[in-house]
Order: sequence, then structure tokens, then C-alpha cells
Amino acid sequence: MSSIQPARKQGLLVLSLAALGVVYGDIGTSPLYAFKEAFAGVHGLAPVAANVLATLSMLFWAVMIIVSVKYVGIVLRFDNQGEGGVLALTALAHRLGGNARWGFAVIAAGIFAAALFYGDAIITPAISVLSAVEGISVITPRFEHAVLPITLAIIVALFVVQRFGTQRVGGLFGPITVLWFLTLAVLGACSIAQTPEVLRALNPSYALDFAWQRPGAAFLLLAAVFLALTGGEALYADMGHFGARPVQLAWYGLVCPALMINYFGQGALVMRLPEAAANPFYLLAPDWFMLPLVILATAATVIASQATITGAYSMTQQAARLGYLPRIRVLHTSDTERGQIYVPAVNWLMLVAVVWLVLEFRSSGALAAAYGIAVSGTMIITTLLTLYIALTLQSRFRLPLLGGLAVFLVLELLFFASNLTKLADGGWFPLTLGGAIFVFLSTWKRGSAQVAEQRRRIDIPMADFIAHPMLDVPRVPGTAVYLTSDPSIVPSALFHNLKHYQVMHERIVFLNVVNEEIPWVAEADRVRLQQLTPEIASVGLHFGFREEPDVPAALRRALAESLQPDSVNTTYFVARSMVVEGSGCLPSWRAGLFGWMTRQSESAASYFRLPANQVVELGTQVLL
Repeated sequence: MSSIQPARKQGLLVLSLAALGVVYGDIGTSPLYAFKEAFAGVHGLAPVAANVLATLSMLFWAVMIIVSVKYVGIVLRFDNQGEGGVLALTALAHRLGGNARWGFAVIAAGIFAAALFYGDAIITPAISVLSAVEGISVITPRFEHAVLPITLAIIVALFVVQRFGTQRVGGLFGPITVLWFLTLAVLGACSIAQTPEVLRALNPSYALDFAWQRPGAAFLLLAAVFLALTGGEALYADMGHFGARPVQLAWYGLVCPALMINYFGQGALVMRLPEAAANPFYLLAPDWFMLPLVILATAATVIASQATITGAYSMTQQAARLGYLPRIRVLHTSDTERGQIYVPAVNWLMLVAVVWLVLEFRSSGALAAAYGIAVSGTMIITTLLTLYIALTLQSRFRLPLLGGLAVFLVLELLFFASNLTKLADGGWFPLTLGGAIFVFLSTWKRGSAQVAEQRRRIDIPMADFIAHPMLDVPRVPGTAVYLTSDPSIVPSALFHNLKHYQVMHERIVFLNVVNEEIPWVAEADRVRLQQLTPEIASVGLHFGFREEPDVPAALRRALAESLQPDSVNTTYFVARSMVVEGSGCLPSWRAGLFGWMTRQSESAASYFRLPANQVVELGTQVLL
């Protein structure tokens, strides 16, 4: 199922409007803090005209090259059947690469980028909401003490309402975001009209001269400039909701012009009033519009945070489907929109982390030090994966594409290096968090592979079981469905069933659920049925990583014309593994972590939507 199909039904403009609220929330709120950071902090520049023009020139061309050209112009074309994001790109690279030697490196890079994404997902709500609420201290310093309590209240409310879903308020996201971008453009244009010489910064020579004359200051400035790019990865990650065309139209038609006009307006203000560098965004507004602007900015940051939170849900669901996380509880908050999900465990962990960040850093300026490292790392990995895929292409555009990607990679490495200078001031947080999540993801993948290998060594091959049927075992009416991760071996649940009950059902189905490295599987390719004997069938059900595996429904369709099972007399047998340390396959700490993750895993019954009163769960021990 391609994401382009909804575009044809709903219309390009409608989807472009909807994309504004979801795709561009993060990058759309960056004017609240990005330009300000160039003149704030220990390494801040003096707010003089030359520095303003150099900063704007560097910012403008960074956005044009990295966002407009790389992401919107090139990377959006590298979709995995309409889906974007680093995990979808990793799956695509792994499928197209065909090089076993590089396969592990591709997967490891993709997993690490996905881990870094969570660092960004946690920092975005904290810095966005905090920077918006700080506007009340610009109205009057007497309200400065209320910034933290109001920020925390908004953040807590934002995470608490997640369980109700975004279906009812989602329709407001687009119009509010349109109003936000129009406001950015109007405020910026009014300021530019007063100081039109700021437009000289469109000339890249201002950035190049600054870098040549003051290379140290230019290197440090890159970290502040990068804050204007932090939503770039979201363009690619969220394209699956709308398709590439609506995302491109929204960027070129409204978002990019509005952002650039506002940044140049802030620069014009600082050129007129250097003291305005303390908070140039809010000081663009006339006094009478200050309070409405704070309210609008807060609404925009809530929308940006909402998009990031739901992105973390989707990333978690994709990681579980691709085998990097155990089965995890996912609730669907809409009866019609399958993409609207809620993951309780992720929600509450993110809330704790975001609240801690606000209380620890206490200002958007301090949080800006922690922002950027995770996103720049993810951008580098995205470029490397795209390069890897581009090397497999046979096209006349291959060499220009490789050249362009090489340029992007050099620039992103510079941004990453500049952001590393903020490591001690908070940049350690997203890297530490990303490293920890990478350990979780890689541990589950390795542990699952070890468990599968151990079962292959112990269990009986399916061919032997079929060749030597157990004719002396009593049969009982009904259908037994045994879930198995490997259709070539007999599930251990069958032997445990024989051990405890000493009977077999008259009809047996060995069921293997396959999670493909593509987002959607066509209905014609959903089922693979093999009739092993008149009473025994092997069924493979294939689901994409964006799909919801409804096993009973798919199984009914698969067996309707063969075994014709009575759904009332069908029993599902599931094996649940208990990890025991001792074989040395994994280090003891990793085996312990894998065992803990196994215990947190959602049961197969609820994950595959099996009828609760028709499931028998049998425990097995696995040595790691």
C-alpha cells in the first residue's frame, strides 16, 4: 500500500495542509531559539552588523543545501514503498545492497541512527515548549518565575492526553500551523522593510569571508546554525503519512519562505537594536501582539512536540516489527486511521525524561547545548545509507548524485564536529541515551538470533516429523495452531503439549508470522500455504512493518478452502521462553538484559490478536 494513494483521493493541497502540522512542527518552531543562540552563551558573537550578516548567510545556505536540496529534493525519492525514516532506509539499503560483508555495518548504522532519534524526540518537547513559554518573561520580567511551572504543566498535560489519541484535535494542526507560518512571514517582512540591507546576507560570500577570516568562530557558529536544520530528518521520517509530493509542496510553497523571512527579520532587528539579540523572535512583535504571539507559539510548539512523540511511537512499532525490540503493547486510538497509535511504555518514559530535562537545564538556551548532536549524527547516517543505495543504481544521474551526497556528508560532519563542542554542556545526554538504546536494540537482535539458533539445534526438523507421523498418539477433535518462528522445525510447544496431555488434535496448523522489510504487503502475497499432509498444514503470514498483524482474520482466509477450521474449536499454542544464563553465547550482562527484555515482552496472544479464551501458553527454558 503506497502513501501516494491517499494523495490521489484527498487532493494534493489538502494533504499539503495536513503535512504542515505533522511534518514541519519541529523545524517550524526553530525561529524561537536558533538565531538567538548565535549571539548567546559563552561562544556567542557580538551583535554587530557584520556578524549578523555572516550568521544569516551561513544559516540561509545551510537550510538551502541540507533541507531544500538534500532532504526535500533528493532523499525523499529514496522511499521504501512510500515509507521514509532511517529504519525504512536501512531496510531498503539492506535489501538492495546484496553485499554480506557490508550488511552488518548497514544494519548497525541504521539501528544506531534509530537510537539517536529518541534523543531528539525527548529534547524537542522540552526546548520547544520552554522557548515558547519564555515569551511571557519578555512581556514582563515579573512573570519569569512562572516559566518553569507553566512549561511543566503543558508538558505533563501533553503526555497525559496521548492515550485519547489525536483524531479529534488533529484536524486543527494544519490550520494552526498555517497561521503560525504566516505570522512568521509577516513579522519578518515588517522588520526587513525597515532594514532592507539585511538581504545582502543572501550572498554566500558573507559566510565564506567570515569562515576564512575567523575560522574558529565560524566553527563554533555552526552549532547554532544547525538548530535551524533540526527538523530536516522529520521530513523524511514522516513522508509515509502523506507522500513525497505534499511534503515538497508545503516546504517550497510556504514553510521555507516563511522561515527565511522570519530569520532575516530577526537579523534586521538586531542590526537596528543590538540589545534585541537577547530574544529577537518575540521582540519582532509590537507590544499589543506579544501575548497572542506567546499563545500561538505555545500552540505551535505543542503541535511540534505531538509530531515528535507520535514519531517515537511509530519508530518503536517499526523496531519491534523488524526484530530489534520485543513485542510491545501498542494501542490504536482511531477506528479509521491505522497510523494513530499510542505506546504506553514509551509515553511515560518520555514524560519522565522530558520533565527531568526541563528541571535540569531550566532554559531553552541551556537546552540548546544538548540539542543538535543526535540529529546531526542521524543526518550523517542517512547520507551514508543513501550513498550505499546510490552505489547500486544504474543511472546516468549516478555520478552527480554521488557527488552531491559527498558534499552533504562533508557539511554534516562539520556540523557534527561543531556540536561536539557542546558535549560537556549537555550534549552528552542524547549521545548517552542513544548509546543505551542502541545496546537494547542490538541485544534483542543478537539474543533472538541465538535463541533461534539454539532451537534449530535441539528441535526436530519438520521433514522428519512429517515422514514419521505419530500414529499411536490419540487424536481429539478440533484444530491446533502452533506458532513457530522457523517453519523448518517442529515447534517446541507441540512436544510440550504431547508431554502434558499425551494427545494431538485431528487438524494441525504450523503458523509462521513473517515481518517483511517493507511497509505494506499486498493481499495477494499475504499468505503462503503448504499442505504437508491431509491433516497438517504449514502457513506463513506476511505483514509489513507498518501493518497490524491480525492473525485469526488472516488465518481464516488462508484455511477457508483447505482445512476449514471451526473457529470455536481452534486452539492456539504458544511457547514463552525463559532465559537462563549458562551457555556463554552472550556475555552474562547481555544475557541478563535479554532475559529482562523477554519478561517485558507483550504476550503473543495479545500482539497477534489471538482470542484470549482459545490460547494455551507453554513455558520453555533457553540457555544463553
